[in-house]
Amino acid sequence: MILRARSPVILLALLTAAPSASPLSPPTTETSRWQAQAARVTITRDDWGIPHVRGRTDADAVFGLIYAQAEDDFARIEANYLTALGRTAEADGEDALWADLRQRLFVDPVELPAQYAASPGWLRNLMQAWADGLNYYLATHPQTRPRVLTRFEPWMALSFTEGSIGGDIERISLSDLKTFYGTATPPTPEERGTIPREPSGSNGIAIAPRLTTDGHALLLINPHTSFYFRSEAQMTSAEGLDAYGASTWGQFFVYQGFNASAGWMHTSSTVDNIDEFAERVSRTAGAYAYRYGAEHRAVTTRQVSLRYSDADGAIRVRNFTTYRTHHGPIVARKDGRWIATALMWKPVPALEQSYLRTKATDLASYLAVAERKANSSNDTLFADAKGEIAFLMPQFMPIRDDRFDYTRPVDGSDPATDWHGLHTLANLPSVLNPRTGWAHNTNDWPWSAAGPDSPKPVDYPRYMDQVGGNARGVHADLLLTGKRGWTAERLRTAAFDPYLPAFARLLPGLVAAWDALPARDPRRQALAAPIAALKAWDHRWGAGSTTTSLAVFWGDQLWREVGSFAQTERLNVPDYIATRVTADAKLAALSAAVARLTQDFGDWRTPWRDINRFQRLDDAITPHFDDSKPSIPVPFTSAQWGSLASFGAKPWPGTKRYYGTSGNSFVAIVAFGPRVMASAVMAGGQSGDPASPHFADQTTRYAEGKLRPVYFYPDELQGHVERRYRPGE
Repeated sequence: MILRARSPVILLALLTAAPSASPLSPPTTETSRWQAQAARVTITRDDWGIPHVRGRTDADAVFGLIYAQAEDDFARIEANYLTALGRTAEADGEDALWADLRQRLFVDPVELPAQYAASPGWLRNLMQAWADGLNYYLATHPQTRPRVLTRFEPWMALSFTEGSIGGDIERISLSDLKTFYGTATPPTPEERGTIPREPSGSNGIAIAPRLTTDGHALLLINPHTSFYFRSEAQMTSAEGLDAYGASTWGQFFVYQGFNASAGWMHTSSTVDNIDEFAERVSRTAGAYAYRYGAEHRAVTTRQVSLRYSDADGAIRVRNFTTYRTHHGPIVARKDGRWIATALMWKPVPALEQSYLRTKATDLASYLAVAERKANSSNDTLFADAKGEIAFLMPQFMPIRDDRFDYTRPVDGSDPATDWHGLHTLANLPSVLNPRTGWAHNTNDWPWSAAGPDSPKPVDYPRYMDQVGGNARGVHADLLLTGKRGWTAERLRTAAFDPYLPAFARLLPGLVAAWDALPARDPRRQALAAPIAALKAWDHRWGAGSTTTSLAVFWGDQLWREVGSFAQTERLNVPDYIATRVTADAKLAALSAAVARLTQDFGDWRTPWRDINRFQRLDDAITPHFDDSKPSIPVPFTSAQWGSLASFGAKPWPGTKRYYGTSGNSFVAIVAFGPRVMASAVMAGGQSGDPASPHFADQTTRYAEGKLRPVYFYPDELQGHVERRYRPGE
């Protein structure tokens, strides 16, 4: 939140008067260090409230960036680190213990300080600056009351190193974990796939100079995350740092963005590099052992103590004995076997890679950073001022025996199922400077990343993809194939193209089902008008389109009915509808959609703008909505149906309208050249403070797909300065 400046006298008194025993009152030597570093940092807020942070060193820039983030939304920073450290139950109560336990199976608060101490000096300096920036913010803003974390230690930065919307650890089922370490619990609706859940991920498009009008590369940055998951900022230092883009709250690097010479966009990958191993465990003489080949190995145990707040607010402790094999921690029991999960846990290399890539100046230097092989979940679309473009796979890719199906638990007692090192970058299905002149990814397989220049699946193990294609990928192919004359504005238009290829594919089957009905079937008359509307539709979303409403309600009805089956078969919902759903089920879903639209809105011919809405009522992290309160229409739909511009919306308790909580969260178009030029927009606004003018000042632009200029250079920022100050002022 943005707060009024304090006088220097009051500030000094706040920092030095209280005893050092209080976590909010640091010792004088620490205070002096903070003040000295703050004096080397300048934060310039532009007219959208976005901070442009400059420090003498990279560490100074990190100090200023995290301080500015805390001004905008400290609550989200703290929430992210409560999650990352496995301490959410201290704030939210006993129900959060299982998510904390899942995190603590990997994140050990004893090991992380040791890893911090052993990390390179330059990285320790950045982590120290990160902790100092947050602690200085808390010391100078006593009105901010942390729920739990009243002090940040530099090693804590190693608990949260990548910035993805859902970390690898979150792939582990909480219901399975609770059943193993606690009491039996059924899978949640989200785990079963029985409620519509917006596809997570992003869009990225890179276009080479030979296809653009000015001969320079273009990059689309379009993450699809929970709204308000990231902030926007520029961080600059005299040591060569000058990165702009989206940073996940609490992290000190630009996760998706660009510098003067290069840009990077991450999308969630479909690779299979998180595996489950079914262990044959026996108990002998009071100890557990597991079979591995001809031997029996001891199961390792570790005590984990978790704190949680009870109903009265008192802090209690629950102790767990956790188990692991050499494959990883035990997270479930299935078919009589203990299940161990193997995934990447390399905090120091991961944080190094996340930060250093922001200083890469071309494809070669970006790939040199990627040799750390500590990116496990991100595909990357890359472009630079030299005109190079690329689609890159995650670099953490274990080598496995392709005889086994790693999408399901493999036999952990068979040594042949083990990981055998990591693939080299050269052996991954990436694409460098394709002859097509373009590359894209929409959280789909790599086999269509660059049209005919895409990698061929026959040349790679099947674990390089576990999901397949999707409708957004089809859409991107249609927009890019054979097209020339690209400009930044044309790329922006493509990013908001309203075509919905999933419905173009699915609706002919629905129409055919209706056509095949006997003449006397009552459904022919009842559904004649809706079918006629769908037959005449151009499969393009629009704010005033009534057919968009009908199609989405029909699709959502089927989504609820078949989502769990599609999940079991590892199919996208549109693929499942197209290949598995019967004609009668399609017609029944249309009848249900017509009935629901009529009941909730008075007419099945309701314009999409009256249903699909953006609303931000307050600064609560858990979203809530109210049909009686102001909201604005959003024309684009769920990514499930192939809309590149994604708006993951649904009705909420007490509402009939759809309200979005995920999808397009940050959109930027970057044009490289002698001077990089960019435009961007984010969901809502920069600030998490409802009293700030920047809480929702980008909302209309967001809904209209109207990007604002990015002030990357000082001369661009001139004339757009709202405030310039040093941390603590």
